[in-house]
Amino acid sequence: MQLVRPVSGCFILVRRMSPDYRPVRFIDVEVDVGFDRSPALLKKPGAPNTIFWGQTRLRVEEVISEWFDTSRRGDMARNMQDAHLRVAEKRGSWGVGRFFFRVRTQDDRFFDLYFDRAPKGAGDRKGHWFLWRELERRDPE
Repeated sequence: MQLVRPVSGCFILVRRMSPDYRPVRFIDVEVDVGFDRSPALLKKPGAPNTIFWGQTRLRVEEVISEWFDTSRRGDMARNMQDAHLRVAEKRGSWGVGRFFFRVRTQDDRFFDLYFDRAPKGAGDRKGHWFLWRELERRDPE
Protein backbone atom coordinates (compact mmCIF):
# COMPACT_ATOMS: atom_id res chain seq x y z
CA MET A 1 0.00 0.00 0.00
CA GLN A 2 1.35 3.41 -0.88
CA LEU A 3 0.16 7.00 -0.35
CA VAL A 4 0.71 9.11 -3.47
CA ARG A 5 0.21 12.84 -4.04
CA PRO A 6 -0.65 13.38 -7.72
CA VAL A 7 -0.48 16.73 -9.50
CA SER A 8 -3.99 17.69 -8.35
CA GLY A 9 -2.70 17.97 -4.78
CA CYS A 10 -4.93 15.37 -3.17
CA PHE A 11 -3.68 12.12 -1.68
CA ILE A 12 -4.70 8.79 -3.17
CA LEU A 13 -4.27 5.40 -1.54
CA VAL A 14 -2.73 3.01 -4.07
CA ARG A 15 -2.91 -0.73 -3.45
CA ARG A 16 -1.12 -3.31 -5.48
CA MET A 17 -3.21 -6.33 -6.30
CA SER A 18 -2.07 -9.44 -4.48
CA PRO A 19 -0.13 -11.74 -6.80
CA ASP A 20 -2.06 -14.67 -5.23
CA TYR A 21 -5.21 -13.78 -7.20
CA ARG A 22 -5.94 -12.67 -10.72
CA PRO A 23 -9.19 -11.46 -12.29
CA VAL A 24 -10.88 -13.91 -14.64
CA ARG A 25 -14.18 -12.13 -15.23
CA PHE A 26 -15.29 -8.51 -14.95
CA ILE A 27 -18.86 -8.34 -13.66
CA ASP A 28 -19.55 -4.91 -12.05
CA VAL A 29 -23.30 -5.29 -11.52
CA GLU A 30 -25.41 -4.02 -8.67
CA VAL A 31 -26.40 -6.82 -6.30
CA ASP A 32 -28.44 -7.32 -3.16
CA VAL A 33 -26.65 -8.60 -0.08
CA GLY A 34 -27.64 -10.16 3.21
CA PHE A 35 -26.15 -9.95 6.69
CA ASP A 36 -26.48 -12.45 9.52
CA ARG A 37 -26.37 -9.41 11.80
CA SER A 38 -27.25 -5.93 10.53
CA PRO A 39 -24.29 -3.51 10.26
CA ALA A 40 -24.07 -0.94 13.07
CA LEU A 41 -23.30 1.83 10.57
CA LEU A 42 -25.26 1.95 7.32
CA LYS A 43 -22.56 3.85 5.40
CA LYS A 44 -19.66 1.73 6.78
CA PRO A 45 -20.80 -1.87 6.53
CA GLY A 46 -18.60 -4.89 6.89
CA ALA A 47 -18.59 -7.71 4.38
CA PRO A 48 -21.97 -9.30 3.74
CA ASN A 49 -22.70 -12.96 4.51
CA THR A 50 -24.74 -13.54 1.35
CA ILE A 51 -24.64 -12.07 -2.16
CA PHE A 52 -27.75 -12.28 -4.36
CA TRP A 53 -26.62 -12.06 -7.99
CA GLY A 54 -29.56 -12.54 -10.33
CA GLN A 55 -30.88 -16.03 -9.57
CA THR A 56 -27.61 -17.03 -7.88
CA ARG A 57 -27.14 -16.99 -4.12
CA LEU A 58 -23.50 -16.89 -3.02
CA ARG A 59 -22.77 -17.63 0.65
CA VAL A 60 -19.58 -15.92 1.88
CA GLU A 61 -17.35 -18.36 3.78
CA GLU A 62 -14.29 -16.17 4.25
CA VAL A 63 -13.33 -12.51 3.99
CA ILE A 64 -9.82 -12.59 2.55
CA SER A 65 -9.16 -8.86 2.65
CA GLU A 66 -10.86 -5.50 2.77
CA TRP A 67 -9.84 -1.97 1.86
CA PHE A 68 -11.42 1.38 1.18
CA ASP A 69 -11.07 4.28 -1.21
CA THR A 70 -12.35 7.64 0.04
CA SER A 71 -10.85 9.72 -2.76
CA ARG A 72 -13.07 12.36 -4.30
CA ARG A 73 -13.39 12.33 -8.08
CA GLY A 74 -14.30 14.88 -10.73
CA ASP A 75 -15.85 18.14 -9.53
CA MET A 76 -15.99 16.80 -5.97
CA ALA A 77 -12.17 16.67 -5.91
CA ARG A 78 -12.03 20.40 -6.60
CA ASN A 79 -14.68 21.68 -4.20
CA MET A 80 -12.66 21.50 -0.95
CA GLN A 81 -9.74 23.34 0.58
CA ASP A 82 -6.56 21.23 0.86
CA ALA A 83 -6.70 20.91 4.66
CA HIS A 84 -10.30 19.64 4.58
CA LEU A 85 -9.54 17.38 1.62
CA ARG A 86 -6.74 15.62 3.53
CA VAL A 87 -9.11 14.88 6.43
CA ALA A 88 -11.84 13.72 4.04
CA GLU A 89 -9.38 11.40 2.25
CA LYS A 90 -8.68 9.60 5.55
CA ARG A 91 -12.14 9.62 7.08
CA GLY A 92 -14.43 9.94 4.09
CA SER A 93 -17.12 12.46 3.32
CA TRP A 94 -20.85 11.88 3.26
CA GLY A 95 -21.75 9.94 0.12
CA VAL A 96 -18.14 9.62 -1.06
CA GLY A 97 -16.07 6.46 -1.09
CA ARG A 98 -16.15 2.74 -1.61
CA PHE A 99 -15.53 -0.17 0.75
CA PHE A 100 -14.03 -3.19 -1.02
CA PHE A 101 -14.06 -6.83 0.08
CA ARG A 102 -12.32 -9.88 -1.36
CA VAL A 103 -14.25 -12.99 -0.38
CA ARG A 104 -14.31 -16.75 -0.83
CA THR A 105 -17.75 -18.23 -1.28
CA GLN A 106 -19.12 -21.55 -0.08
CA ASP A 107 -18.47 -23.12 -3.51
CA ASP A 108 -14.77 -22.02 -3.38
CA ARG A 109 -15.10 -19.14 -5.82
CA PHE A 110 -13.36 -15.82 -5.24
CA PHE A 111 -14.91 -12.40 -5.77
CA ASP A 112 -14.21 -8.74 -5.20
CA LEU A 113 -17.26 -6.68 -4.30
CA TYR A 114 -17.74 -3.16 -3.05
CA PHE A 115 -20.18 -0.90 -1.29
CA ASP A 116 -20.48 2.47 -3.03
CA ARG A 117 -21.53 5.16 -0.56
CA ALA A 118 -22.76 7.53 -3.29
CA PRO A 119 -26.52 8.11 -3.22
CA LYS A 120 -28.46 7.86 -6.47
CA GLY A 121 -30.75 10.74 -5.57
CA ALA A 122 -32.60 12.56 -2.80
CA GLY A 123 -34.92 9.61 -2.23
CA ASP A 124 -32.15 7.01 -2.37
CA ARG A 125 -29.41 7.93 0.09
CA LYS A 126 -28.24 4.54 1.38
CA GLY A 127 -25.55 3.52 -1.12
CA HIS A 128 -25.37 0.33 -3.17
CA TRP A 129 -23.49 -2.96 -3.42
CA PHE A 130 -21.70 -4.12 -6.57
CA LEU A 131 -20.18 -7.46 -7.49
CA TRP A 132 -17.03 -6.20 -9.19
CA ARG A 133 -15.14 -9.22 -10.51
CA GLU A 134 -14.49 -12.91 -10.15
CA LEU A 135 -10.96 -14.03 -9.38
CA GLU A 136 -8.94 -17.19 -9.45
CA ARG A 137 -6.31 -18.14 -6.94
CA ARG A 138 -2.91 -18.81 -8.42
CA ASP A 139 -1.08 -21.95 -7.41
CA PRO A 140 2.17 -21.31 -5.54
CA GLU A 141 5.11 -21.96 -7.79
